Amino acid sequence: MSLYSKRGVSAQKEEVHAAVKNLDQGLFPHAFCKVYPDFLGGDDAFVNIMHADGAGTKSILAYLYWKETVDISIWKGIAQDAIVMNLDDLLCVGIYDNIVFNSTIDRNKNLITGEVLEQIITGSQELFDTLKTVGVNIHYLGGETADVGDVVRTAAVNGTMTCRWPKDKIISNDKIKAGDVIVGFASYGQATYETEYNSGIGSNGLTSARHDVLSKFYAENFKESYNTGLDEEVVYIGKHRLTDTVQLTTHDSPLTTTIGKLILSPTRTFAPVMKPLLVNHFEKIHGLIHCSGGGQTKCMKYLPGNFRIIKDNLFDAPEIFNIIQQNSGSNNKEMYEVFNMGCRLEIYCAAADAQLMIDAANGFGIAAQVIGRVEASDKKELVIMVKGEEIRY
Repeated sequence: MSLYSKRGVSAQKEEVHAAVKNLDQGLFPHAFCKVYPDFLGGDDAFVNIMHADGAGTKSILAYLYWKETVDISIWKGIAQDAIVMNLDDLLCVGIYDNIVFNSTIDRNKNLITGEVLEQIITGSQELFDTLKTVGVNIHYLGGETADVGDVVRTAAVNGTMTCRWPKDKIISNDKIKAGDVIVGFASYGQATYETEYNSGIGSNGLTSARHDVLSKFYAENFKESYNTGLDEEVVYIGKHRLTDTVQLTTHDSPLTTTIGKLILSPTRTFAPVMKPLLVNHFEKIHGLIHCSGGGQTKCMKYLPGNFRIIKDNLFDAPEIFNIIQQNSGSNNKEMYEVFNMGCRLEIYCAAADAQLMIDAANGFGIAAQVIGRVEASDKKELVIMVKGEEIRY
């Protein structure tokens, strides 16, 4: 078993998919989110989407960081994680505006104070205010905050987004075809709408990142931060404290940061880039994939047929993933299956349209490039090339 499995988590969530396999798959089975008829309005020209996601175990890292540094503002990033994990999934079916959001916060009241809740809630509204300036309107309709200390050790921050959208403006992924190229948008760096360097970690694989990178100090001092039923050999096996400094080079400029800042970088949203692309170039976008759970293998769940996906020009993995791999000893196959590895959004399009997509991202300070292509095949398969190593899934 991999370290990831031994910790009670799964990159592919096989059991979850088995549990829901008999549910209605919606109007567009290959779309990134389930799309249903317009139950809310009763109009055949519209569809309804309701999507739920959250910050996952990243909230435990925020708890540890807060306890160690007394910086309570770190919780605003967790609010962003919960929102963006929903929003960027919706982007992948073409939705970018007039969305309603409802939050769910479960907490252990003895550990998570009212001040923490205030940071999460005000952080949510601040992100919505920022997105509004680029024409992405999300309406905050409240939510549920539950004191459930018997259920959660620290806090779980989640949310649900709902939208009513024109049926003819849905990206269903059905247009993906052999000959398409894949344009990748980087998850790391500093976009024009971000206030500091983003490590690119996103909100997936944080159980591994936490235990692989951080030291036994956290097991000894924060028993509430992990499942004490786990084998000690997989609990906080790294060598770092959250306050350890890291030297990075970004755009030829040195940057001093910390392990905590890297591992808690708020998930970047691509909404400011994708809105103008979806408004002005909808027909040129054949498919969209958010490389979240499942990392670089995520695309395999949404292909409309048997294709060979070849990714042979991915970005060099940013430093946070090198730190995780150095601590865990995980091989490249597992790393690219668990983490986005620096590329969190994929656009499938004709080769002739790739530069248009790249220029759109570059205009917001986001690195972008053609990372691969789609080939005809008699089965679904994925080939990733990493520094001369061929990885097959």
